[in-house]
Amino acid sequence: MLELGNLKLKSNLILAPMAGVTDLPFRVLNRSFGAHLAFIEMLNCRSIGHKSIRTMEMLRSQECDRPLGVQLLGTEEKYLLRALDILAPYNFDLLDFNAACPAKKVVRRGEGSALLREPKKLQRLLSLLVKNASWPVTVKIRTGWDSSFVNAERVAHLAEDSGVKGIFIHGRTRLGGYSSMVDYNTIRHVKKKVKIPVIASGNILSGELAKKMFTETGCDGIVVARGSLGNPWIFKEISLFLKGGMVKRPSLKEIVSVMSRHLEANVAFYGEERGVLLFRKFFVWYTKGFRNIRPLRQRAFRTKTMEEIEGLIREILTKNPLNL
Repeated sequence: MLELGNLKLKSNLILAPMAGVTDLPFRVLNRSFGAHLAFIEMLNCRSIGHKSIRTMEMLRSQECDRPLGVQLLGTEEKYLLRALDILAPYNFDLLDFNAACPAKKVVRRGEGSALLREPKKLQRLLSLLVKNASWPVTVKIRTGWDSSFVNAERVAHLAEDSGVKGIFIHGRTRLGGYSSMVDYNTIRHVKKKVKIPVIASGNILSGELAKKMFTETGCDGIVVARGSLGNPWIFKEISLFLKGGMVKRPSLKEIVSVMSRHLEANVAFYGEERGVLLFRKFFVWYTKGFRNIRPLRQRAFRTKTMEEIEGLIREILTKNPLNL
């Protein structure tokens, strides 16, 4: 069991917040395969304050979508407090503050991983959230700004002093983006530095890599991000692998079945036109590694109706792209 303040989780396998990905249909699907705690997409405090239509839509949830975390991005205290007021009626279980996003447009505003260069400012913002939020507060960080400025231990120590209940750490620097080698060593040092739970992320793409993260860092939990794209089975795979069980690749029939299930959920949530449009990228992710799949993918990006894309999903079975 993983405890983050008064939030007690039955599993330490967590679904990360991902822009344009972790909507309600995606979260519910991944929960069915073993993701326990899930996050909605990262939210900018200014957008929440303006109550933009897109932001309000992202906040939609259901009773089965629990426990649920919300991750905030921002640096201005008035907007952070405004966001807390607006989010107060929502039934969230955890509030995470993002000090890890490496996107240029985010960093230019002094947000996300830019805060790693201002640890004291980050500590003040976290203290403000801890004091005013009605949920347990955590923080997401990286190992540092770049290879010459690795300060995760100091940031983690200051974050713990602010009163946060856990630290999420991505094992790369801001400059390392999502492609450099994962720094297991720094995560391990952070784990030794603080008494609160440390949840690690970075290259959690298989059961084997998940075990490597646990073994080399001693972390209390892991966060799956890219590894879940078109692959909700990864949570079941990780759970089985950690228990020493045999991991079997999903059959083509199962993949096609889950694709149809995901598509139906998208259409039910967004309506047919938008649901199909948003599912197109998932069609690509589900078919990653398939032989001779390019023509079907090209056709998928021209589909406009549920019937059209369902036909392409069924067609996958006749092409036997896994050579089964």
